[in-house]
Amino acid sequence: MKNIIALLTLFLVACSGDVEPQTPAPELASVEESSSATESPPIMGSSTLDKFSLWMGETQLRGANTWQRIVVPKYDGDQFLGDEYIGPPYTQADFDALAELGANYVNLSHPGVYTERLPYLLDEKVVENLDKMIGMATQADMFVVITFRTGPGRNDFTFYRDDDWFADEDLIENLWSDEDAQAAWVEMWQYTAERYKDNPVVVGYDLICEPNANEILDEWDIDEFYANYGGTVYDWNEWYPEIVEAIREVDAETPILVGGEGYSVLDWLPYLDRVDAEKIVYTFHQYAPSMYTHQESGGDNAYPGEFDLDYDGENEPFDKAWLVDYLSLSSDFSDEHGVPVAVNEYGVARWSEGASKFMHAEMGIFEELGINYALWVWDPDWRAWNEGVNFMTFRYGADAENSVDVENDLQNTITDFWAKNEIRPSSFE
Repeated sequence: MKNIIALLTLFLVACSGDVEPQTPAPELASVEESSSATESPPIMGSSTLDKFSLWMGETQLRGANTWQRIVVPKYDGDQFLGDEYIGPPYTQADFDALAELGANYVNLSHPGVYTERLPYLLDEKVVENLDKMIGMATQADMFVVITFRTGPGRNDFTFYRDDDWFADEDLIENLWSDEDAQAAWVEMWQYTAERYKDNPVVVGYDLICEPNANEILDEWDIDEFYANYGGTVYDWNEWYPEIVEAIREVDAETPILVGGEGYSVLDWLPYLDRVDAEKIVYTFHQYAPSMYTHQESGGDNAYPGEFDLDYDGENEPFDKAWLVDYLSLSSDFSDEHGVPVAVNEYGVARWSEGASKFMHAEMGIFEELGINYALWVWDPDWRAWNEGVNFMTFRYGADAENSVDVENDLQNTITDFWAKNEIRPSSFE
């Protein structure tokens, strides 16, 4: 299970410098004191749409994730992620290009709007960036899901906590042991829901990207984790209902998306407690098997093929039958509890042998299960980033040395499925 840690290795940063660490935010305000950041952004259309209907029945939303974090100049310099507060920077052209390929929604994997360190205040620069991203998605006629990667007691370094390119003191992950940070996370989401509840393109609040208390505790055995830590401050099941309740106090309509522990790996989904609330979508991230989807260029694992899928020292067949069997965990959960399920992250290293066949099989199964899905990842056209981190940038094809758009089978497979999209904010009634 330790291989799951590699799920987000695309965030490895090579840039460093002598710049002093960046403070959490030079422009901070309490919710009561904030001015411009508490003014709701412009919206279009009606706010009375049945957003939950988009998550029910057949697949209706097919799109991709964006990724951003707060820039840390002493590690990032002023080019790798750009010289703004959050990077990498997206433009309207980036959103338009995604929509032109057929995607009808974008999952904004974004910093939370409260600061990561005490005193956990509203970060106006993050709010400004989130407003901008939603505005560009609106102009591109795409729906939006807001996913908070970070917030009180958690920064983006938690996703690559075993790497050595940043100092230990710069890692923030006390969220899983600090009830004050958890309470602030609840407040952050209530503020967010109040702000965006009437925006018709915002069709989901994803409460936290990849809960990972189990890794912090170095416990990858699911049963052992819940036997030892269930019901404690480390248990996501214990406090995520508080976020749901806080959101529903101000917003009764926008669907709430919840993933499980273990970085939201599908194996952990059955252990996610259902909350007594309406319009909840349960999610998972699908990168299994990671030794295929995250292999380095030149790796030997292929689809279809045979390799050690369960770490028992023996090779097993890796084909559509394996995918069908594995992904049935999601349909079993959905059927047993009568709840919708979605995949808001999935992907494959672009150079993996048989990547287009793998993606065709996997996306086909998503369609058969009737679930919405968001690809990892849609990067902006920001060359310093594009040339450094691009292993899941499907637009670049299978050549690991290439970092420009090129016609390729993997992209054709993805866009063939995106072509099934029939609904957009401009046509949603």
